[in-house]
Amino acid sequence: MRAIAFTVAATLLTGTAIAQTAPVPAPAEPKVFVSVEESSALVSSLKGLDVRNSGDESVGEIEDFVIAGNGFDSYILSVGGLLGMGKHYVAVSPSALAVTWNASDKKWNARINATKEQLKAAPQFKYEGRFAK
Repeated sequence: MRAIAFTVAATLLTGTAIAQTAPVPAPAEPKVFVSVEESSALVSSLKGLDVRNSGDESVGEIEDFVIAGNGFDSYILSVGGLLGMGKHYVAVSPSALAVTWNASDKKWNARINATKEQLKAAPQFKYEGRFAK
């Protein structure tokens, strides 16, 4: 019985010793330089872009972009208003806005499945606090 206990203890201690001496891989270095995909868009190309709905009605325009952490979080759309007065801003999910490049007329297009009334009724985004312009 003592021999079995000694064998079990020796096996456990050997296993622990092996686990403690196993090399730990070094953390991967973060990328510094990256390639820009042909399908990508520059923010400067999309700011001010007219947003249309499925009825081809203009329902707003891309006003801004929200970055959260290291990722793109939302588009800020301006809706309504005339000559800068009475604008209503709303934040929409990137998945709600289809942004595409039309190679034939060399222009960006933005589509959303919402009416102007739905966008005006959406919760308002305000440029205040840390988001003040």
